[in-house]
Amino acid sequence: MASDRREAAYRLVIEYDGSEFHGWQVQRSLTTRLSAERLRMALNGILPGDVRIAQVEEVEPEFHARFDAMRRSYRYVIEPRIVPIRRRYAWARAVSAGVAALNEASRPLLGAHDFTTFSKQGSENGGPLCRVTRARWSGRRGRLRFDIESDRFLYTMVRRIVATVVRESESGAGAGAVESALEARDRRAAAPPAPAHGLYLMRVRYPRVGWIPKESLNVVA
Repeated sequence: MASDRREAAYRLVIEYDGSEFHGWQVQRSLTTRLSAERLRMALNGILPGDVRIAQVEEVEPEFHARFDAMRRSYRYVIEPRIVPIRRRYAWARAVSAGVAALNEASRPLLGAHDFTTFSKQGSENGGPLCRVTRARWSGRRGRLRFDIESDRFLYTMVRRIVATVVRESESGAGAGAVESALEARDRRAAAPPAPAHGLYLMRVRYPRVGWIPKESLNVVA
């Protein structure tokens, strides 16, 4: 008897708290007869509370969530002290530099640069060149957030940028020191990376699709 099952590829928009997760695994041998919307509902029915499927859309089989991305937007969050309810979601660090100083120190990051200084040791697929179009600090009363957008990111790049900008802003060296570190192309010129639990992937932009998710996410302080 002929089967009505078919090969299909889906793009899933996933919202999750990654604290208890350790990566992803492709399930190569499975297919489904469910529509995209019914698949979303079915997955949400069995997933734990710290991960939800916000959107499912069938895409061409060649689609690749990582390599097809045109731009990515990340946010890093800093709290001035340890707040129990947010201790797993922000870097507890009292930053003495103000938002204006942090933004000035981040200015040299804009544009296309070799970001070797802010990457983890080892080769990167595609090389170290990244084009940053946004690098902005905001916040008040010590609660800070850093939003950065680029065509691509190197491993630990955002966390090393955050730690280095904070260090050089507090020391008074500011933009000059950040620019020198960037031009050095030497990982020793950067500060050790800020903790991973303050980092959030906010949105990704794809050809013919635009930003996913479509709406801006402001749930992250």
